[in-house]
Amino acid sequence: MPTDDGQKTNNHKLNMLKINNDQLLSRAECSALRAIAIAGIVLHNYCHWLGFAVKENEYTFDKGRSLGLMNALFQPDMNLPVHLLSFFGHYGVPVFLFLSAYGLVAKYEHTPHVPIPSKMSFMRTHFHKLFDMMIVGFAIFIMVDAITPGSHHYAVPDIIGQLVMLNNLMPNPDKVIWPGPYWFFGLMLQVYAVYILLLRRKGWLTAVAVVVVCWGLQVVCDPQGETLNRLRYNFIGSMLPFCAGLLYARYGRPMSHAFWVGMTIISYIAVIVFGLNFQTWLWAPLFVCSAAMGTVKLLPVYANIKLSHLGKLSAALFVIHPVARKIFIDISRRGDVYTGLLLYIIACVALAWATKIIIKMVKTR
Repeated sequence: MPTDDGQKTNNHKLNMLKINNDQLLSRAECSALRAIAIAGIVLHNYCHWLGFAVKENEYTFDKGRSLGLMNALFQPDMNLPVHLLSFFGHYGVPVFLFLSAYGLVAKYEHTPHVPIPSKMSFMRTHFHKLFDMMIVGFAIFIMVDAITPGSHHYAVPDIIGQLVMLNNLMPNPDKVIWPGPYWFFGLMLQVYAVYILLLRRKGWLTAVAVVVVCWGLQVVCDPQGETLNRLRYNFIGSMLPFCAGLLYARYGRPMSHAFWVGMTIISYIAVIVFGLNFQTWLWAPLFVCSAAMGTVKLLPVYANIKLSHLGKLSAALFVIHPVARKIFIDISRRGDVYTGLLLYIIACVALAWATKIIIKMVKTR
């Protein structure tokens, strides 16, 4: 039975969410979006390591993978959830990029009394923010990796590239970035630079121009080629969701429940349909973001409150999940697919709580 204090806390949260209904995204909705995004990423990064799973189109586009998903949908078996998570889970990244841009605008453009930082100060602050998270997970991972099967052979440039978060720019990023998900730290450093150098307090035309230029660089590439792979490991492949979040924060307006119902349905369909063709696949992240937003807008307030607890763990979950994956993946590979997956989820959440505490200690050093 909840205590009076607990009941008052829940009532306060509900009232605050009701007050924030006219906002574009309330804090609870942002946290719920982070929860959805990190759940997709964490589950994807486990499932796509299973040999039988339908693989994703993330950095390059292979129509055979899209057809493989269609085959899994029309001939479902007990592994369908694994196929879906493997194929779609990586789309949590565009949601994080959308939220990052939304948060930057809210903090540096819409909040009174927040000083305008110099470019160097801005980049130094965000480098340290990313580094403090990355170094904790990287230190734990390299120790676990060294004593588990399939340990990585690190070269000195690879290690330095990870520490300075520039390994996205190195040749053969698929082979030099380990753990693989840590490419995201380099990506975030780049989008922060793009924001402070090109986009802060600029009009909509600049953001649209950045999106068009980045799209143009990708659309002329071989869909399965190394050039596209390299571009999409870096900010060029991520400007669409980032600029969408920026423009939404600047020019968006509160919309009706009916609008979000229609938008959410259309967006989910578009994510699937757009994923069948290279040209349209490049635009799929836009619909991923609108589908995710529509989902949290349509969820009951109480559900968003519950999801927000997971959202608050998103940074720690991202940092630590490669460690848990390295430990538990062999259980699923030996045939106990869902046993390994469940143990992985439990370990991720528990380790994330501990990791969050360590990251706080590092930040207050």
